[in-house]
Amino acid sequence: MIPSLTQKYRHKIKTVDELLAAIGPRPRKRKVIMCHGVFDVVHPGHLRHLIYAKSKADILVASITADIHISKGHYRPHVPQDLRALNLAAFEIVDYVVIDPEATPLKNLARIQPDYFAKGYEYTASGIPQKTHEEAEVLRSYGGEIIFTPGDIVYSSSKLIDLAPPTLKVEKLLTFMESEDLNFDSLRKALDQARGRRVHVVGDTIVDSYTQTTLIGGQTKTPTMSVLYEGRDDYIGGAAIVAQHLRAAGAEVTFSTVLGDDALKDFVLKGLEKSGVICRPVIDATRPTTNKNAIVAGGYRLLKVDTLDSRSISDDILVDLCEAVANTPCEAVVYSDFRHGIFNRRTIPRLIAAIPEGACKVADSQVASRWGNITDFKHFDLITPNEREARFALGDQDSGIRPLASTLYDAAKCKTLILKLGEKGVLTCLSANHESLDSFIVVDSFVDRVVDAVGAGDALLAYGLLAKIGTGSDAIATILGSMAAACECEFDGNVPVRPDDVRRKIDEVERQANYA
Repeated sequence: MIPSLTQKYRHKIKTVDELLAAIGPRPRKRKVIMCHGVFDVVHPGHLRHLIYAKSKADILVASITADIHISKGHYRPHVPQDLRALNLAAFEIVDYVVIDPEATPLKNLARIQPDYFAKGYEYTASGIPQKTHEEAEVLRSYGGEIIFTPGDIVYSSSKLIDLAPPTLKVEKLLTFMESEDLNFDSLRKALDQARGRRVHVVGDTIVDSYTQTTLIGGQTKTPTMSVLYEGRDDYIGGAAIVAQHLRAAGAEVTFSTVLGDDALKDFVLKGLEKSGVICRPVIDATRPTTNKNAIVAGGYRLLKVDTLDSRSISDDILVDLCEAVANTPCEAVVYSDFRHGIFNRRTIPRLIAAIPEGACKVADSQVASRWGNITDFKHFDLITPNEREARFALGDQDSGIRPLASTLYDAAKCKTLILKLGEKGVLTCLSANHESLDSFIVVDSFVDRVVDAVGAGDALLAYGLLAKIGTGSDAIATILGSMAAACECEFDGNVPVRPDDVRRKIDEVERQANYA
């Protein structure tokens, strides 16, 4: 329903060349006025500004700042440029909309040469800003004028957004899918195309444990908490759960890892065999199988007890892993790095060199409790860090999300970067030309109710990768990965996401889109 409605207004959205062909060169019989802004949330102040501008000329051109140049807050804009453009195009008073790929409108003013350039009254309240002087110089160069619109109604988009950020996940998804000529059946078809894909996962196995207790009280003489043991649940985690997600999605999965010679090794091997993953473990009797045991009371995690040895693997084990990588036929190799011995500055170059020619190279580096760096995996086809890992890798606490993703993309020299943003969804960076209007994909989270967010990134990696190698589409990979991550958040424990789970999520979002 919605795509057909938006298509009614999309013809108004033009490139500068298309706009110039439509309005013709100066002097024009019909006067042209241009407005420029972010228009992240269109409010009554914007509408009054546009109405006044339209009253002064025959043709109103609304120019919006591209996403990459918006720096107000880490996660701005909340509304992506395609949807912001459609919002303005839907107004009858707006004749054309242009998405400006430049940081300022100066270049477009010089090319379009509108008769008038409309600015809000707030630009005169405390004296004319320097940027407005620069705009005026461009207008004077060809005989144009600046018009200041009345200022009796002034709103701040930023303040409105700070009060309540807009919830537009379905609208944003539909606008993006329409721009990529996708529909919900495209996503379902991509799930089917994941079957039979051959993937080799290499990485650190972790057994995640939850020891359930009841709080009894505390000691009177020492600050010691006392709990009553009720039971313990163990889950296969780390790189092993990535392998299980891939297998659950229908891929043929080989998993190479290092395990200790202990009971948890047997637990892992039994679980992987049951799920259909072909496991080729290297047994290292000098270290334990990594175990992270959370002590839980009343739903709260009181303490986490880790049993691990994160020293680097030996040269002999490294040779074994490299041979396994080089000699395992596959379409993709996934390096799932938790920094518990397999991956480090010494081993990574040799492991990368072992990847078979033509295989899709994928990396995920987790730094929850260890020092890892996703940029160690250079020239990979796909990397999937979260925001914290990206900021850690770059030593950057301050940049907005798009500049952060751009810098990481360049540093890692990757082909595709899917940056995981937790409850805010994902941002995919597709190109080294970060000024390009189609270099980013933003998909919001589709979680309805968070039960346990642990493992969401693993599900995203699995389904995003299979969609990428199955369809060749980064757009479908981003959407399906996000859907799978949402499913994982709604499960208790890090358990493999099945295609039927993702199909139900797709059906649910489609129903929302159709107002069913």
